[in-house]
Amino acid sequence: MNILAMILVGIVALEHIVIMLLEMFFMESKMAKRSFKLPEHLQKDPNVKVMFANQGLYNGFLAAGLIWGLILGSNTVGYMIQLFFILCVIIAAVFGGVTSNKSIIIKQGVPALLALIALILAI
Repeated sequence: MNILAMILVGIVALEHIVIMLLEMFFMESKMAKRSFKLPEHLQKDPNVKVMFANQGLYNGFLAAGLIWGLILGSNTVGYMIQLFFILCVIIAAVFGGVTSNKSIIIKQGVPALLALIALILAI
């Protein structure tokens, strides 16, 4: 597999680990406030924190799937797993951009799209 594809998939996985950590454990941090643009009262609301923690878990699953694919490497199974999870990230980014914040398409969708292109070119 192309080293560029592996690096880009790794970057997308790392991005989703950071998002998971923010959503699950650091919702009241300055970085979370800057990232999610929530009013402070919502950032501290226990119900909102639970919803974000749940979403963080899903971001962790995306990262885990990408890492799993990277560990399996350039064989067909590893490649297909990476492809599947990159497509999931792209779909989630488009949905998030349409329903929540347009910047999600840029921040999460563009790196995933670049990884997808690199994966396709690495065939």
